[in-house]
Amino acid sequence: MTAAEPGGTARSVAVIDIDGVVADVRHRLRHVEGRPKDWDAFFAAAVDDPPLEPGITRVQELSREHDLVFLTGRPERCRSDTVAWLTAHGLGGWPVRMRREGDRRPARATKVSELDRLSRSAVVALVVDDDPAVCAALRAAGYQVEQADWMTRPAALDEAQERDGRT
Repeated sequence: MTAAEPGGTARSVAVIDIDGVVADVRHRLRHVEGRPKDWDAFFAAAVDDPPLEPGITRVQELSREHDLVFLTGRPERCRSDTVAWLTAHGLGGWPVRMRREGDRRPARATKVSELDRLSRSAVVALVVDDDPAVCAALRAAGYQVEQADWMTRPAALDEAQERDGRT
């Protein structure tokens, strides 16, 4: 998982969320703001997410000192589109951990669980996430967290992540 530095020591890991950190999801929230929610359309539109330049810059900075792992609440079925998007925006080549199909737990629960799993094989130095509930849960679990605040968080995104357990 981690690359060895010269001298044989492993680098620590910075864990990066995607939606709201490096990808601007606001254009596709219309698919999940009303009822019924169109989750297929919501995730299909992710290929058109504009990059969030402050997030891209922060990830590039972190990659100088850490290996990266992207941790997203997107479902596993979105892997190829997600990896293609990351690659197209200069963020490819790093591991991507995604929500297992059928997992509807709130993002704060799934991400703590995934980080606990990851921390068994790597030193997690920092987590960058935009969701206040996720950040609070990660801090409570003992992780160093940087809350991304460069994208306004629409209520529909909070509902999708925390109530619907979808992203």
